[in-house]
Order: sequence, then C-alpha cells, then structure tokens
Amino acid sequence: MTVVVGFTDTPEGLAAARAATAEAALRRTGVVLLDSSSGVRVEELSPVLAEAARTGVGTEVQPLPPETDLGDALIDASYRPDVDLVVIGVRRRSPVGKLFLGSTSQRVILEAGCAVQAVKVRVGPRG
Repeated sequence: MTVVVGFTDTPEGLAAARAATAEAALRRTGVVLLDSSSGVRVEELSPVLAEAARTGVGTEVQPLPPETDLGDALIDASYRPDVDLVVIGVRRRSPVGKLFLGSTSQRVILEAGCAVQAVKVRVGPRG
C-alpha cells in the first residue's frame, strides 16, 4: 500500500509531507509526493526525505505539470488500488473566505476514494 501526499511550497504542504512520511513509517509503506509547487525546494524537503530514509520509507516525488489541479490529482490517486491514504495540508480560512472561495481540501475529503488525513500547521505552544 502507499501513502500519497499533495505538496505545495507552503508551510501546510511541508506539514503534510512530514505527516505522510510519519504515517508511512507506521504503516511500513512508501510515500508518493505529488509536487504542485514550481519545483520542489530541496532545502525545504531534505529534512523530510532524510527522515523517510532513516525510517526506511521509500519516497517518490512526482512533479505535476503547471496546469494540473492538485485536488484533481489527489482525488484521481485516491482511487488507485495501491493507495490507502491521502494526506493533505489545510489552513484556516476566514468566514468570508469560506463563503466565496472553494476549498481544495474540502473537495478532496469529500470526493476521495480512500481515507484522507488533514494536517494543520502547528501554531504556538501546546496548551
């Protein structure tokens, strides 16, 4: 089985990549990282890839063409028979943003063909 993660060059994307790697280690499987950024910044991802290697998690980075919608790519991947989890990063939206803007995360959660883990960026100390 495989864990698929949607990576964007944002704090949410990095948090999702870290969570996907940790989940893959628990499941003893690999990670496929769908990269929708304008090119993975190696310095950002290198700690995640190093942790994956240290825990024996195989990683595959698949760059997506610029015109590809990450939500569509994640939903499509979720229906592959070898994928058992999709990991996405989510961010807080204002009430107005929720009203007027669509949410890729919400669409993936509702339309995915397998389990979806939503990851938030930790802010501040634990309470």
